[in-house]
Amino acid sequence: MPLLLEPSPAEIKSQKIYREIGLTDEEFALVENILGRTPNYTEIGLFAVMWSEHCSYKNSKPVLKKFPTKGERVLQGPGEGAGIIDIGDGLAVVFKIESHNHPSAIEPYQGAATGVGGIIRDVFSMGARPIALLNSLRFGELDSPRVKHLFKEVVAGIAGYGNCIGIPTVGGEVAFDPCYDGNPLVNAMCVGLIAHKDIQKGQARGIGNTVMYVGAKTGRDGIHGATFASEQLSEASDEKRPAVQVGDPFMEKLLLEACLELVHNDALVGIQDMGAAGLISSSSEMASKAGVGLVMNLDHVPQRETGMTPYEMMLSESQERMLIVVKKGREEEIIRLFQKYGLDAVAVGTVTDDKMLKLYHHGDLVAEVPVDALVEDAPLYHKPPKEPAYFSAYQAMNPAIPDVGDLQETFFRLLKQPTIASKEWVYEQYDYQVRTNTVVAPGSDAAVVRIRGTRKALAMTTDCNARYVYLDPETGGKIAVAEAARNIICSGAQPLGITDCLNFGAPEKPEIFWQLEKAADGMSEACRELETPVIGGNVSLYNETLQKTEGKEASVQAVYPTPVVGMVGLIEDIGHITTQTFKQFGDLIYLIGEAKPEFGGSELQKFVDGVIFGKPPAIDLATEARRQHQLLVAIQSGLVQSAHDLSEGGFATALAECLFGTEGLGAETTLKGNPVVALFSETQSRFIVSVKKEHQQAFERLLEDAVCIGKVTDDEKITIKGENGETWIQAGRQDCENAWKGALACLLK
Repeated sequence: MPLLLEPSPAEIKSQKIYREIGLTDEEFALVENILGRTPNYTEIGLFAVMWSEHCSYKNSKPVLKKFPTKGERVLQGPGEGAGIIDIGDGLAVVFKIESHNHPSAIEPYQGAATGVGGIIRDVFSMGARPIALLNSLRFGELDSPRVKHLFKEVVAGIAGYGNCIGIPTVGGEVAFDPCYDGNPLVNAMCVGLIAHKDIQKGQARGIGNTVMYVGAKTGRDGIHGATFASEQLSEASDEKRPAVQVGDPFMEKLLLEACLELVHNDALVGIQDMGAAGLISSSSEMASKAGVGLVMNLDHVPQRETGMTPYEMMLSESQERMLIVVKKGREEEIIRLFQKYGLDAVAVGTVTDDKMLKLYHHGDLVAEVPVDALVEDAPLYHKPPKEPAYFSAYQAMNPAIPDVGDLQETFFRLLKQPTIASKEWVYEQYDYQVRTNTVVAPGSDAAVVRIRGTRKALAMTTDCNARYVYLDPETGGKIAVAEAARNIICSGAQPLGITDCLNFGAPEKPEIFWQLEKAADGMSEACRELETPVIGGNVSLYNETLQKTEGKEASVQAVYPTPVVGMVGLIEDIGHITTQTFKQFGDLIYLIGEAKPEFGGSELQKFVDGVIFGKPPAIDLATEARRQHQLLVAIQSGLVQSAHDLSEGGFATALAECLFGTEGLGAETTLKGNPVVALFSETQSRFIVSVKKEHQQAFERLLEDAVCIGKVTDDEKITIKGENGETWIQAGRQDCENAWKGALACLLK
């Protein structure tokens, strides 16, 4: 098959072809200046993907510098495939979260599946064995056929890949809001375990060493996936289906096992996943980090399609591929290792000392570019932020209590809201018990996975209330980190650190960039106060859709700013593992923290008013840190039977969740103040805790803000009274659970 005719350098310049692949006029001029000539088609393709937001973070780097990234336990912060935190005894936890939003919007099954595959490779490229998967998903309302289709297919894609590769999907979150109608968010997180001695880095060290391509063959899928991820979605986005990769979890399983065997071989120098931007990102980044150059012969790249051009081979995002550097002369044993797993392992290049990337094809030099120009010299933009008009208007509003008629009917309606309702329909499709280390399965505050051969376990969660972030990005950013930490604390773990996925609209819009900056400020402050450094993550911008309505001018709908926080915590002794469900009749129920009339962005506000407005709940990080510390000490002292944080829906839904899944138990509680505030406010830094009667005094000495509000009963009823004895809610536990459990399945029918 003859090679496709590519435009000449002169045509690229005169016809401004570079614009079609994501470069501006100014950026093209900068490339010409760096090279001292006009680039050819392959070279301009390399710059286009490496300088895309997805690879270079050219719009977000100034914001990312705000994050605290160091800590006593941090062994590897941002800059490698995944971050690493020490958990003692020569072991470490490796974790990372990434987005696959745009691919999932146009090809939901493969988009979600390859998002899972890519994040798994990020973790095992560090030398770690992946032990758990989590996700964070956002969709529009479940009242349109398209949203239902996206939701079903994304969940199927996550399940299909994770289940086939044999890594348990143990937790996550799903939320629904109209702003995600055209642009769902699909964020995948992977957690791995590693011995300190096995830690690997993606660096091409050692002049003369051999660059090897291992794994699946290269095809034409995923070309320009990185630039596709850095542009707005529209009706034309369906034409970008070739930019969505196709995954093969069985191939990935073979690659995983081969790479984990490889890390014990002293011939290995460096290893990196061919993720976003494929072969060009892995090769240039490995070279740049090591301060070296690479020469590669593309004739040797394993290809599954005929007639592939250098441009296509370098930019393909075909899945299940890694780039490794091995000591010169040791290539044969590496080839044999991969052959054992039925995988290609081919020498494609050599490490050089000139800091240049040189690509040969059919004997011709087809690209010659400085590696640092691709990786380090991408232009940096500090976009001008501008406070949106809505923000000052919302900040000026006085707290308003939604008008609620029947408290009990409202309680039942809230249990059925898709964001609150049981996600069992989702996680029953996941194999969360594979490898048999899952101790706390999906559905509790955090998932817990034991570490075999020790008394330790890891707790993990993903969190973000995007409505709060929209109303007040700085406060919402603080709350995202604090809620993740509350979930980790409630499981009996000490929070270790976070990985984040910053999902926002287009940074060129001053109001969007303001949201990004302010959210990062809030997250950074919370991370410092709660001692949870940021060890890596992902930025996903341009999450917006061009919407056309007949008779109206086209408008752009951006998603709510959604900075998802993935957090991992360490449980020193499995005896400390705590869950949210009440355990036995007669236990005392405590509420930590008082409710205030804070309904901005709440589930009640959305349900009653149909829109969100005003201020989100306030958060005092010093109070948050103190309560978390005191509760964890109480848990580790054996004084706590169950613990659950209050989030969406407030006290009433949290109390119900403490009873779901139990048998024969109920709860009788008495609250003070306005019933709507006491039942449904989403005031922060609050917990529901149950304690044995004999531990009452010891518990109260430790928790200065805890108030005993009732007890666990044996009547299978949820009873909440006011301080004057009036009954606000009295409902059968099973009726509540049925309403909560059946809501999602009912909406999807």
